Amino acid sequence: MHSPKLTPNEPTQHELTQHEITNQEIQWRCFGQHVALSFNKRVIYSLLLLASAVVLIAIWSLFTGSYRLSAEQVLSILLTQQAAGASDDVIWLFRFPRTLAAILVGMMMALSGAVLQNITRNSLADPSLVGISQGAALAVVIAIVVFPEFDQSYRSLLAFFGSILVTGLILFLSHSKNNHKPIRFILLGIALSAFLSAVTTAYLTYGQLYKASAALGWLAGSIDGVNWQDVRILFYSCLCLLPLLLLQSRAMAIMRLGDTTAIALGGNTEVQKYSLIAISVALAATATSVVGPIGFIGLIAPHAARRFCRCGVTSHLLLSAVIGGLLLLFADIVGRRLIAPSQLPAGVLTQIIGVPIFIFLLLRKQARSHL
Repeated sequence: MHSPKLTPNEPTQHELTQHEITNQEIQWRCFGQHVALSFNKRVIYSLLLLASAVVLIAIWSLFTGSYRLSAEQVLSILLTQQAAGASDDVIWLFRFPRTLAAILVGMMMALSGAVLQNITRNSLADPSLVGISQGAALAVVIAIVVFPEFDQSYRSLLAFFGSILVTGLILFLSHSKNNHKPIRFILLGIALSAFLSAVTTAYLTYGQLYKASAALGWLAGSIDGVNWQDVRILFYSCLCLLPLLLLQSRAMAIMRLGDTTAIALGGNTEVQKYSLIAISVALAATATSVVGPIGFIGLIAPHAARRFCRCGVTSHLLLSAVIGGLLLLFADIVGRRLIAPSQLPAGVLTQIIGVPIFIFLLLRKQARSHL
């Protein structure tokens, strides 16, 4: 039999596949094709849509508050960039840094949760559940209540070391040569988180009243008291940690397949795992040190990103970050308007919303395990 002849204009099966992939992705090559990047169009459209939603809600945030401002006033203040009157102070000293801090903290907590879920291969991992946020909180509360003369400008560094110590303890307790299961990390983290919360409450209960009251607002996860110095800390932390995290995305994709497969593919799982945990802890600790414990953003945002668009690790991290910023910013606005003129801290609101979602995910995971 003779094979059918192809005319010059008739594409082969390989060419059809390449053309289909090109229609779905945007490819970018540079430096003499030594660097080649491929972006899924659906991911790009999703990121643009979510980023637009963040911008719109951020504008809404500038209008939200007990001090009423018209659209013309807000636009004039933003364009002139002055800080002379009361209206200018409301925007530049309170609402604008608060809005940016909510976005950055939400992004950092979402990225931290996404990393933990990838490392443990467990969808219930979250920095507020496994003791990372509680370790930072306890360290800062001890500094405020027991050592009030401690320079609070080092609060971020103190929170980081508190989270590192707690994470190291959880890793040590969960490690088992014969039975290494990611669920051990989650369960031990939840138990240690409850213990640290109890110790923190004891320090607040038996500490001096004026010292304890200074820490209560921070423990509630309130974004009300942030300033431009806090925004700079959050921004530079994201600027340093996000590229490091994206560079590790390929290692995270390999680790999803399990330790045995990752080692067979040439990955150094132990070094990669601990470096990723360090980045995750740094993200959660820095965010917690600025605004206090923020619960369940690291749990909800990665799940929402998976539902929004199925994609690779790098795209999932970016989607989780934008969704996390969007969720916390929206929670902060709702907290400002729900019982106005009083305010409900964003951390309390995320706890109220996050607990039912956590129970739902836990029950669904249990139902699947019985199938």
